[in-house]
Amino acid sequence: MTSVRLLAITKEYGERRVLEGINADIASGSSLVVTGRNGSGKSTLLRVIAGLTRPTSGQVAIEIDGKVLAGEERRNAIGFVAPDLALYEELTALENLAFFAKARGMRRSRKDLRELIARVDLAGREDEPLSSYSSGMKQRMKYAFALLHEAPVLLLDEPTANLDENGVALVDEIIREHRKEGLLILATNDKREVGYGDQIIQLGF
Repeated sequence: MTSVRLLAITKEYGERRVLEGINADIASGSSLVVTGRNGSGKSTLLRVIAGLTRPTSGQVAIEIDGKVLAGEERRNAIGFVAPDLALYEELTALENLAFFAKARGMRRSRKDLRELIARVDLAGREDEPLSSYSSGMKQRMKYAFALLHEAPVLLLDEPTANLDENGVALVDEIIREHRKEGLLILATNDKREVGYGDQIIQLGF
Protein backbone atom coordinates (compact mmCIF):
# COMPACT_ATOMS: atom_id res chain seq x y z
CA MET A 1 0.00 0.00 0.00
CA THR A 2 1.30 3.41 -1.01
CA SER A 3 -0.02 6.67 0.39
CA VAL A 4 0.66 10.39 0.04
CA ARG A 5 -0.42 12.75 2.82
CA LEU A 6 -0.39 16.51 2.45
CA LEU A 7 -0.39 18.17 5.86
CA ALA A 8 -1.17 21.91 5.90
CA ILE A 9 1.02 22.71 2.89
CA THR A 10 1.71 26.45 2.58
CA LYS A 11 4.06 28.06 0.07
CA GLU A 12 5.04 31.70 -0.07
CA TYR A 13 7.24 33.63 -2.48
CA GLY A 14 8.17 36.77 -0.61
CA GLU A 15 4.90 38.40 0.40
CA ARG A 16 2.86 36.36 -2.09
CA ARG A 17 1.16 33.26 -0.68
CA VAL A 18 0.63 30.71 -3.44
CA LEU A 19 -0.60 27.78 -1.36
CA GLU A 20 -2.29 27.91 2.03
CA GLY A 21 -3.04 25.00 4.35
CA ILE A 22 -3.49 22.31 1.69
CA ASN A 23 -4.49 18.92 3.12
CA ALA A 24 -5.13 15.63 1.33
CA ASP A 25 -4.75 11.90 1.85
CA ILE A 26 -4.43 9.64 -1.21
CA ALA A 27 -3.79 5.90 -1.30
CA SER A 28 -2.99 3.22 -3.89
CA GLY A 29 -5.68 2.72 -6.49
CA SER A 30 -6.95 6.30 -6.25
CA SER A 31 -6.21 9.67 -7.75
CA LEU A 32 -6.16 13.36 -6.87
CA VAL A 33 -6.74 16.17 -9.35
CA VAL A 34 -5.46 19.67 -8.59
CA THR A 35 -7.27 22.30 -10.64
CA GLY A 36 -7.67 26.09 -10.69
CA ARG A 37 -6.96 29.16 -12.76
CA ASN A 38 -3.50 29.92 -14.16
CA GLY A 39 -1.14 31.02 -11.43
CA SER A 40 -3.19 29.42 -8.67
CA GLY A 41 -0.34 27.13 -7.58
CA LYS A 42 -1.13 23.82 -9.30
CA SER A 43 2.37 23.23 -10.61
CA THR A 44 3.89 24.51 -7.37
CA LEU A 45 1.93 21.94 -5.36
CA LEU A 46 3.09 19.09 -7.58
CA ARG A 47 6.70 20.27 -7.27
CA VAL A 48 6.31 20.33 -3.48
CA ILE A 49 4.98 16.76 -3.55
CA ALA A 50 7.85 15.69 -5.80
CA GLY A 51 10.37 17.21 -3.40
CA LEU A 52 11.62 19.70 -5.98
CA THR A 53 10.35 22.70 -4.01
CA ARG A 54 10.27 23.08 -0.24
CA PRO A 55 7.01 24.23 1.33
CA THR A 56 7.17 27.32 3.52
CA SER A 57 5.34 25.24 6.11
CA GLY A 58 3.58 21.90 6.26
CA GLN A 59 4.71 18.42 5.32
CA VAL A 60 4.43 15.84 2.56
CA ALA A 61 4.55 12.24 3.81
CA ILE A 62 4.99 9.43 1.28
CA GLU A 63 4.61 5.94 2.72
CA ILE A 64 4.92 2.43 1.34
CA ASP A 65 3.59 -0.36 3.55
CA GLY A 66 3.65 1.95 6.55
CA LYS A 67 7.24 3.15 6.06
CA VAL A 68 7.75 6.88 5.56
CA LEU A 69 10.18 7.39 2.69
CA ALA A 70 13.05 9.86 2.60
CA GLY A 71 16.00 10.68 0.38
CA GLU A 72 16.69 8.32 -2.52
CA GLU A 73 13.81 6.00 -1.60
CA ARG A 74 11.39 8.91 -1.80
CA ARG A 75 12.74 10.09 -5.16
CA ASN A 76 12.55 6.56 -6.59
CA ALA A 77 8.90 6.27 -5.54
CA ILE A 78 7.88 9.15 -7.81
CA GLY A 79 7.47 9.41 -11.56
CA PHE A 80 7.01 13.01 -12.74
CA VAL A 81 5.78 14.48 -16.03
CA ALA A 82 5.84 18.28 -16.29
CA PRO A 83 6.25 20.98 -18.96
CA ASP A 84 9.61 22.08 -17.54
CA LEU A 85 11.11 18.59 -17.30
CA ALA A 86 14.58 18.81 -18.84
CA LEU A 87 15.52 16.64 -21.81
CA TYR A 88 18.99 16.28 -23.32
CA GLU A 89 18.26 17.44 -26.84
CA GLU A 90 21.69 16.47 -28.22
CA LEU A 91 21.18 12.83 -27.17
CA THR A 92 18.94 10.25 -28.78
CA ALA A 93 15.87 8.91 -27.02
CA LEU A 94 17.72 5.69 -26.26
CA GLU A 95 20.75 7.56 -24.93
CA ASN A 96 18.54 9.75 -22.74
CA LEU A 97 16.85 6.77 -21.11
CA ALA A 98 20.15 4.91 -20.69
CA PHE A 99 21.65 7.98 -18.98
CA PHE A 100 18.77 8.38 -16.54
CA ALA A 101 18.69 4.65 -15.80
CA LYS A 102 22.39 4.73 -14.95
CA ALA A 103 21.95 7.89 -12.87
CA ARG A 104 19.32 6.07 -10.80
CA GLY A 105 21.54 3.01 -10.41
CA MET A 106 19.17 0.89 -12.48
CA ARG A 107 20.09 -1.93 -14.79
CA ARG A 108 18.09 -1.74 -17.99
CA SER A 109 19.06 -3.54 -21.19
CA ARG A 110 18.84 -1.79 -24.53
CA LYS A 111 15.96 -4.19 -25.30
CA ASP A 112 14.12 -2.99 -22.19
CA LEU A 113 14.66 0.65 -23.15
CA ARG A 114 13.53 0.09 -26.72
CA GLU A 115 10.37 -1.59 -25.44
CA LEU A 116 9.68 1.39 -23.20
CA ILE A 117 10.13 3.78 -26.13
CA ALA A 118 7.73 1.63 -28.14
CA ARG A 119 5.32 1.80 -25.19
CA VAL A 120 5.00 5.56 -25.79
CA ASP A 121 4.58 5.04 -29.56
CA LEU A 122 8.06 6.19 -30.59
CA ALA A 123 9.32 2.88 -32.01
CA GLY A 124 11.67 3.48 -34.92
CA ARG A 125 12.68 6.94 -33.65
CA GLU A 126 14.79 5.83 -30.67
CA ASP A 127 18.11 6.52 -32.40
CA GLU A 128 17.26 10.08 -33.40
CA PRO A 129 18.35 13.09 -31.31
CA LEU A 130 15.57 14.73 -29.33
CA SER A 131 16.37 18.01 -31.08
CA SER A 132 14.63 16.52 -34.12
CA TYR A 133 11.49 15.62 -32.16
CA SER A 134 8.24 17.57 -32.26
CA SER A 135 6.78 18.95 -29.03
CA GLY A 136 4.33 16.05 -28.92
CA MET A 137 7.12 13.48 -29.32
CA LYS A 138 9.05 15.13 -26.50
CA GLN A 139 5.95 14.92 -24.31
CA ARG A 140 5.77 11.19 -25.03
CA MET A 141 9.43 10.89 -24.01
CA LYS A 142 8.62 12.52 -20.68
CA TYR A 143 6.23 9.64 -20.04
CA ALA A 144 8.99 7.18 -20.90
CA PHE A 145 11.18 8.84 -18.23
CA ALA A 146 8.35 8.72 -15.69
CA LEU A 147 7.67 5.03 -16.37
CA LEU A 148 11.34 4.03 -16.47
CA HIS A 149 11.61 3.07 -12.79
CA GLU A 150 8.04 1.79 -12.36
CA ALA A 151 7.34 4.27 -9.56
CA PRO A 152 4.17 3.73 -7.49
CA VAL A 153 3.42 7.49 -7.36
CA LEU A 154 2.81 9.21 -10.70
CA LEU A 155 2.63 13.02 -10.82
CA LEU A 156 1.31 14.58 -14.03
CA ASP A 157 1.37 18.33 -14.66
CA GLU A 158 -0.74 19.22 -17.72
CA PRO A 159 -0.70 15.54 -18.76
CA THR A 160 -1.90 15.90 -22.37
CA ALA A 161 -0.11 19.14 -23.28
CA ASN A 162 1.14 19.16 -26.90
CA LEU A 163 -0.38 15.74 -27.64
CA ASP A 164 -2.53 14.80 -30.61
CA GLU A 165 -5.54 12.50 -30.43
CA ASN A 166 -3.38 9.36 -30.38
CA GLY A 167 -1.18 10.86 -27.67
CA VAL A 168 -4.20 11.66 -25.51
CA ALA A 169 -5.41 8.07 -25.91
CA LEU A 170 -1.94 6.87 -24.85
CA VAL A 171 -2.10 8.99 -21.68
CA ASP A 172 -5.60 7.68 -20.94
CA GLU A 173 -4.25 4.13 -21.15
CA ILE A 174 -1.24 4.91 -18.93
CA ILE A 175 -3.54 6.48 -16.33
CA ARG A 176 -5.95 3.54 -16.37
CA GLU A 177 -3.13 1.05 -15.92
CA HIS A 178 -1.44 3.05 -13.17
CA ARG A 179 -4.63 3.51 -11.17
CA LYS A 180 -5.07 -0.26 -10.81
CA GLU A 181 -2.33 -0.47 -8.16
CA GLY A 182 -0.52 2.86 -8.11
CA LEU A 183 -1.32 6.38 -6.97
CA LEU A 184 -1.97 9.28 -9.33
CA ILE A 185 -1.84 13.04 -8.74
CA LEU A 186 -2.34 15.41 -11.65
CA ALA A 187 -2.68 19.15 -12.20
CA THR A 188 -4.91 20.40 -14.99
CA ASN A 189 -7.38 23.02 -16.18
CA ASP A 190 -8.86 20.61 -18.73
CA LYS A 191 -12.43 19.68 -17.76
CA ARG A 192 -12.05 16.21 -19.28
CA GLU A 193 -8.89 15.53 -17.29
CA VAL A 194 -10.56 16.65 -14.06
CA GLY A 195 -12.66 13.52 -14.51
CA TYR A 196 -9.59 11.40 -13.77
CA GLY A 197 -9.80 12.40 -10.10
CA ASP A 198 -11.38 10.52 -7.21
CA GLN A 199 -10.55 13.60 -5.13
CA ILE A 200 -10.32 17.19 -6.34
CA ILE A 201 -8.49 20.19 -4.89
CA GLN A 202 -9.70 23.50 -6.30
CA LEU A 203 -7.11 26.27 -5.97
CA GLY A 204 -7.44 30.00 -6.53
CA PHE A 205 -10.65 30.97 -4.79
